[in-house]
Amino acid sequence: MLGLAAALPGCGDLPQPFRGQPGALATRLARPPAYRLAVLPSEGALLTDAEAERFARELAEALMAQDVPAVSGSSFPLDWQVVATAARDGRQVLPRYALRDADGSLLGEVAGRPVAAATWAEGGEAVLRQAAADAAPELATLVARVDARRRTGDERASGGGPIVVLLRPVRGAPGDGNTSLTARMTERLAGLGMQVQDRAEGAGFAVQGVVAMAPAAAGRQRVEIVWTVSRRDGHDLGRVLQLNEVPAGSLNGFWGDVAFVVADEAAGGVRDVIANAGGFAPPPAPAPAAPTAQR
Repeated sequence: MLGLAAALPGCGDLPQPFRGQPGALATRLARPPAYRLAVLPSEGALLTDAEAERFARELAEALMAQDVPAVSGSSFPLDWQVVATAARDGRQVLPRYALRDADGSLLGEVAGRPVAAATWAEGGEAVLRQAAADAAPELATLVARVDARRRTGDERASGGGPIVVLLRPVRGAPGDGNTSLTARMTERLAGLGMQVQDRAEGAGFAVQGVVAMAPAAAGRQRVEIVWTVSRRDGHDLGRVLQLNEVPAGSLNGFWGDVAFVVADEAAGGVRDVIANAGGFAPPPAPAPAAPTAQR
């Protein structure tokens, strides 16, 4: 059976521009934004792959300059996403930017300033940086407007009710491991008092499990399962790591009881990571004992 579950602290190298210094956007909205933007390289921006990656970096940096928390290239399950596209119109290229929530629903779009087609095709750092700088203020305004509107809606994740967790399907397991582990983890987290769902809306935390298999000595396989816990603002809160060795090929079919054991151990680690991040309210103080009657 798999064992050796360990909770690891979150990485500290992710941009956290609002931690301690909320900035102008937070001042306008009364508290720091409850989201992070992931700017994804786009295949529809009439750029090479390398230029698309560079443009994503430039746009993320321009958004950061507007006090919007943003990263490029990769995302956590609760991140909102910005995808840039471009269309040619005569001698001009018209950039366009779509803002989507973590479930992929369109929140709004912003049209960028036209760029000469020859200039856009030539690309280069200066051209992409200018396009990003032109688009960032309008994108920041759109994000602030959407965030302010959403704050008048569902606030379950910030107090009162159960902790709401987005559980992404497990990836990388052989056999029926992805399905079995996801189902058993859903049951175990729910058994610990969390509200588990497969959509991002309303969730305060996200959990993603990834399985990696590697050969080991004497006909055995090394199994590594990492459960990453993240928060809506993109902060990586921590990881629960499970390591073990099993007979080679023994998990290529049904996981059965192994999935129950894995989920049982991992769910406790996930609970601890969320608790350490302040996700659970402290238990009420015990009532003082009644005085003993004197005879």
